Amino acid sequence: MRQTYSLFSLSALLAVACTPMAPSVVDPARKPHLFTAVHADRFAQLALNCVHREYPNKISHVMQSDGDAQPPRLLTPAFYGCFDWHSSVHGHWLLARLARQFPDAKFAETARAALSRSLTVANVTQEVTHLTAKGRASWERPYGLAWLLQLDAELRDWDDPIARQWSTVLAPLTEVVRDRLASWLPKLSHPIRTGEHSQTAFAMGLMLDWARTVEDRSFEELIVARAKSFYLGDRNWNFAFEPSGQDFLSPGLAEADLMRRVLDEAAFGDWLGGFLPGITSQFALKPAVVTDKSDGKLAHLDGLNLARAWMLEGIAQGLGSYDVRRSAVLAVAAAHRTAGLAAVTGDHYEGGHWLGSFAVYLVTKRGY
Repeated sequence: MRQTYSLFSLSALLAVACTPMAPSVVDPARKPHLFTAVHADRFAQLALNCVHREYPNKISHVMQSDGDAQPPRLLTPAFYGCFDWHSSVHGHWLLARLARQFPDAKFAETARAALSRSLTVANVTQEVTHLTAKGRASWERPYGLAWLLQLDAELRDWDDPIARQWSTVLAPLTEVVRDRLASWLPKLSHPIRTGEHSQTAFAMGLMLDWARTVEDRSFEELIVARAKSFYLGDRNWNFAFEPSGQDFLSPGLAEADLMRRVLDEAAFGDWLGGFLPGITSQFALKPAVVTDKSDGKLAHLDGLNLARAWMLEGIAQGLGSYDVRRSAVLAVAAAHRTAGLAAVTGDHYEGGHWLGSFAVYLVTKRGY
């Protein structure tokens, strides 16, 4: 008899399978977490269920005339599903990421078909038209724009002819996004320290990873310089003020996860001691609890647990292998990983349309 699992049970299984053993026994940075095509299929289904699902939909742009009152599929035909534009973008990234890693899995062909349906010349041309229209200079900045670069980075890393074709098709939009961010960052006088879409630290991490993937040295140098300007002098971040009630990103951990990309090991270890003095060999941080998963804003906290997990794992990687803080950081990351992955059930579209992307970013170690 064939054994079947619900999405919840598979997510719970994945939470256990992907949870590292105690750091004193196994170092998760050295031994990969178990992540199979079965697990990948469940996350792929979440994205396939939404990348071309137009409604419900949240359109958020400045309207200049009646002509801007159109359905999402006409306004942004490449990325109109998954409730909002940025979720659609990272839903497409999820499909590319998993199809690349599991090319022979059952879902891979369907994922590739979905990407081909979205990433056409006509669709991307309209995306550029929409993004560059009057009054949209700040639209999806920086979160959604940074995820667009991450999608392009994934396509460029994928050694496959059709992926190269998709990246070429996407190039006009990628160029506009890159230039828009490059124009904005020098004018930004202060970092944005929220736990939601406007946060600069997480987005800058995605931007920096893209710049290094495509070897865009001038953009890389700009991000590194702005990161140092924004964050290098920061001291004494207090976790007592995290999280806010609808955070899906940690302001403090995201900043540290960015700075480990910017500083060398010794400099990062010293900086972290000043910025997060609470991270010691006795470091403790409890996962957040969602009280109503049908409430889209409250459900953000499930994403926070996933984001904290990958940020903590990134921070641990940035520390030296003999740093006494490393084991404690990895233990806290493991607790958040377990809580976060167990929440990716798809029971409610409020979380199902985006949590899969966060889960895949975590378990496939995309950020490092």
